Amino acid sequence: MAGTINLKNEIEEHLPAALVEFMRAAGKLAQQRQERLYLVGGVVRDLILERDNLDLDLVLEGDAISLAQALARQKKGEAVTHSRFGTATVRWHGWSADLATARAETYARPGALPDVKPGTIETDLSRRDFTINAMAVALGEPFGELLDPYGGRQDLEDRLVRVLHAKSFTDDATRIWRALRYEQRLDFALEPATLTLLKRDIARLDAISGDRIRHELEWVLREEMPEKALQHAGKLGVLARIHPSLKGDAWLAEKFARAREMSLPEPPAMPLYLALMAYRLTEAEAEKFIAYLNLPRTSALALRDTLAVKAKIGELAVPGLAPSRLYDLLNGATAPALTANAIADEPTATEHIQLYLDALCHVNPILTGKDLKKMGVPEGPQMKEILHMLLAAQLDGKVSTRKDEEDWVRGFLLTG
Repeated sequence: MAGTINLKNEIEEHLPAALVEFMRAAGKLAQQRQERLYLVGGVVRDLILERDNLDLDLVLEGDAISLAQALARQKKGEAVTHSRFGTATVRWHGWSADLATARAETYARPGALPDVKPGTIETDLSRRDFTINAMAVALGEPFGELLDPYGGRQDLEDRLVRVLHAKSFTDDATRIWRALRYEQRLDFALEPATLTLLKRDIARLDAISGDRIRHELEWVLREEMPEKALQHAGKLGVLARIHPSLKGDAWLAEKFARAREMSLPEPPAMPLYLALMAYRLTEAEAEKFIAYLNLPRTSALALRDTLAVKAKIGELAVPGLAPSRLYDLLNGATAPALTANAIADEPTATEHIQLYLDALCHVNPILTGKDLKKMGVPEGPQMKEILHMLLAAQLDGKVSTRKDEEDWVRGFLLTG
């Protein structure tokens, strides 16, 4: 057919041979079953952009679970199925691919989760968020033929993020966050009409549950430079729908970059990014932020500890602070909270926090409670007090050996 585009060469050039062979085998098996199988979504977009993406998402006009089970047997692997959703994951020899039955969606009301029923590849693509994610590649014969009903390939060339229809953000306002994420990840721009629709529907974010918003925010924070999306979200008023005091500004961008430097070679943990986002909130504002997003315990604790340590910054910034006092100020705070404060505040406090993280938090008395008991110290408050004082003496360099500690304890018992 004139104008038909085939991505066979791109698939063979940019995907590992094991995945190419799997897709060919899967397409052939589907065809034998009188079904049509397609590669869809982000991997198609990234093939055209020549970006790495090994996440195979396959859509079948037919029974995806049955095909997945047949493929697992063929590859001597396993199929993990989800009958309620008509989806499955095939795993074999260290590789994996997700299969789903083609579906159609309708929305009972704006912001609601969609009602789903089986559909065709055309209806499946029509439910997607943006033109650049609404392309598919046929895996039967002819292998590699591109289906692009909404002009996604042209939008990739023009570096635009465009919704499929005017009610896209109305139906699902979480697409607003995804639009900003793709725009910044790909260094694209929001297509003008899409930007107008986004601004029109920002208030519809309020109808989305905090759990769903948290899920989208977490995807943003997994990006290589999440501050880019947060900065645009701040300018558009999207960030304020989470909490009006949140800011996506140059300060946050600088602190996120510093967090990445301090976390190398790994990316920063999610609680650290969240702690920096919440750093300038009051305790009451932070509690609303935590409650709205229904943050998991680890992240909620990091935010609370961040503000608790921040409240001590005045003393932490005092030059020459005794190590034992520094330990008492910081002991018990989570690592993300300490790192957030080391990144966010003034140089002396940063040096003190770094000293605690690098050395002081690892210090323990040589003597244990068992040792103290042998020296005549009864279990209870006095033993706890002596262990704490021994630790302070270790931190401040007053004792350094087991004998030093034993002499110190004897002296304390004599004078105490």
